[in-house]
Amino acid sequence: MSEPSSLIILGTSAGPSLTPHRAQTSHLLTVNDTYYVIDAGDGVARRLARAGATVRDIGTIFLTHHHDDHTAGLGTLMSLAWDGHRTDPINVYGPPRTKELVDATVSLCSISADIRIADGGRSIPLDKMFFGHDVGVGKIFEDDNIRVFTTENTHFSFHQGDAAGLYKSYSYRIETPDRVIVFTGDTGFSEDVTELATGADILITETSSCDDRRDVMIKDGRWQAMSEAEQEGIMRQATMGHMDLVKIGEMATQAGIKKVVLSHLTRRADGDDYEPWAEEVRKHYAGEVVIAEDLMEV
Repeated sequence: MSEPSSLIILGTSAGPSLTPHRAQTSHLLTVNDTYYVIDAGDGVARRLARAGATVRDIGTIFLTHHHDDHTAGLGTLMSLAWDGHRTDPINVYGPPRTKELVDATVSLCSISADIRIADGGRSIPLDKMFFGHDVGVGKIFEDDNIRVFTTENTHFSFHQGDAAGLYKSYSYRIETPDRVIVFTGDTGFSEDVTELATGADILITETSSCDDRRDVMIKDGRWQAMSEAEQEGIMRQATMGHMDLVKIGEMATQAGIKKVVLSHLTRRADGDDYEPWAEEVRKHYAGEVVIAEDLMEV
């Protein structure tokens, strides 16, 4: 008999800025004692330790896209698993260039690994254990515990010139024996993501406010350091590459979601109270709305 799945939200902060008491985006799904990590932002390894998970036992990682607030902790995670004497492969799945990212991460960690091999404590080279897989959309993974489906979202749809269409960002639908969980990743409103999420038990959604994001940058001085073109670019990304609170509520209603979890939280200039954001979502969605905290189980 299958055991109930467990989902721990390891990190809840949007990047690229750092939040003192929130790690960046990462999640740990456990099904029948098997671990699956979804995104690996900065702080993922420490949050896994706080959650009581054994890093050595992590063998499958899914990445929504390659912004560093979703990938910066990957090297530490992989290196610690290797240091912990993992011998089975770790497979990382994600949009095109995931293999390139994993290969680069192996290179980054290889000097330390070479020294530890010389020390005599390990013998398996990193590149014999870590494998990146570029996947498309549709069904991209299945084992005895889960089925995983992806669709391309609109996080990069505003790109222009040579960058137009070059980078991919995915949303994930993970079907476990007892429930369906959808991770929007970073995205603007998308009919494809809404369809992917239809009927899901839980929607883990990115959450942002363009105004709050600009206010934080003004407060810490980044806004003043930008050129006018950079200011226009960051606001274009904030408005077109992310969902506002109204769209989150409307999408959840349209998709028939049972519970919405607001995560990937953009920093607020006046503190860490996100209840006003949840109230705005509730104006457009009648189901349960939860504000994510690091190490929260849902």
